[in-house]
Amino acid sequence: MPFLFVCYIFAYADRVNVGFAKLQMQQDLKMSDAVYGVGAGIFFLGYFIFEIPSNMIMQRLGARFWLGPIMILWGVVSACTMFVRSATSFYVLRFVLGMVESGFFPGVILYLTYWYTRQHRAKMVATFMTANPLSGVLVGPISGAILAFTSDAGGLRAWQWLFLFEGVPSILAGAVTMFFLDDNPSRAKWLTSDERGLLVDRLQKEEDAKRSGGESRHRLIDAFKSGQVWLLCVVYFGFVMGNYGLWFWLPQMIKDTLTQDPWKIGLVSVIPWATAAIAMVVFAHHSDSTGERRWHVALAAILGFVAFSASTFPGISGALGLAALTFAAIAIMCGQSTFWALPTAALSGSAAAGGIAWINSVGNLAGYVSPFIIGEIRDATGSMTLALLVLSASCLMAGLVVLQVAKPKKDRMRVPE
Repeated sequence: MPFLFVCYIFAYADRVNVGFAKLQMQQDLKMSDAVYGVGAGIFFLGYFIFEIPSNMIMQRLGARFWLGPIMILWGVVSACTMFVRSATSFYVLRFVLGMVESGFFPGVILYLTYWYTRQHRAKMVATFMTANPLSGVLVGPISGAILAFTSDAGGLRAWQWLFLFEGVPSILAGAVTMFFLDDNPSRAKWLTSDERGLLVDRLQKEEDAKRSGGESRHRLIDAFKSGQVWLLCVVYFGFVMGNYGLWFWLPQMIKDTLTQDPWKIGLVSVIPWATAAIAMVVFAHHSDSTGERRWHVALAAILGFVAFSASTFPGISGALGLAALTFAAIAIMCGQSTFWALPTAALSGSAAAGGIAWINSVGNLAGYVSPFIIGEIRDATGSMTLALLVLSASCLMAGLVVLQVAKPKKDRMRVPE
């Protein structure tokens, strides 16, 4: 878990550092907010197209020889963003980055089902996903420092150094993955034989219990035939709208309302993500201890709706606006981390690999929609108010839809047999 945690920090850093690069790159390349929004979001079109094939390949090859190479590739592609000179090259590199990175997150969610039973899965997924907000804690100050202190060093602009410096760690981590990561407990030499036997036995008992309770080992097609899976796609889409609305535009909002100093922008951006990192672990632990999933996800979504709405109050100060956005970050992180206990508890076999990837793929299309809409709104109105109301509505949609996800048992959905 610590190693996967670090890898996810690198993945998120390479995915969202464009939000900080924008503070200088946009002016250098004469990009409009709409062009930036398309470029930031087009990452998720590549992600969408290649995610399911990538997860099916990982199921066959194993985590070590799939996750490692794609980490090396996305590090290289991310670093190459330093050579962007036009909107077209920006779009192409962001699309390719999404294509390459598409196998990592759903692959890890599937990988965790090889190690943890459903009793502990929400907490472990939350532990892994804590890297999401914590990457903001690290990326913010580091990116701000790079922008503030490397301008024109070695003939490169600071935003070019940012992409280079933050792409290299992923390349190194990918190489380590190919030697370090074990595909499942039975192959983990760092466990004693008793420990390996205990984990394998627990997982097998859970699988046997699923079958004796009427749950078959689902086929890939079962994931696409399930209405519940499609509803969960909608729920995740709502959370991702808010998530990437914050990630790609928070530095700009801080610049507009609090400070224009890149270093200070990086420091201030730590506040929402550090707070969310703590909250999501506590929240997921409570969900595990009670066995309740649906209302945890729904209440988190409703909090996001309220928080985003509050940030649009007329005349709100920069400090209060940041406080409202902090609660929005808490809501999104808590909801997303607990959310993944729903599909992983319901699906198995090929349906788990395909279903997890499909939900993540459809949900992450919001990663394209969100920055694109915000960019268009900012160009048209010069304000974030309407954009934040769109993010608020997306959270409300997620909260209402997840309440319609019917479960005959505590975190279980019916999937066509």
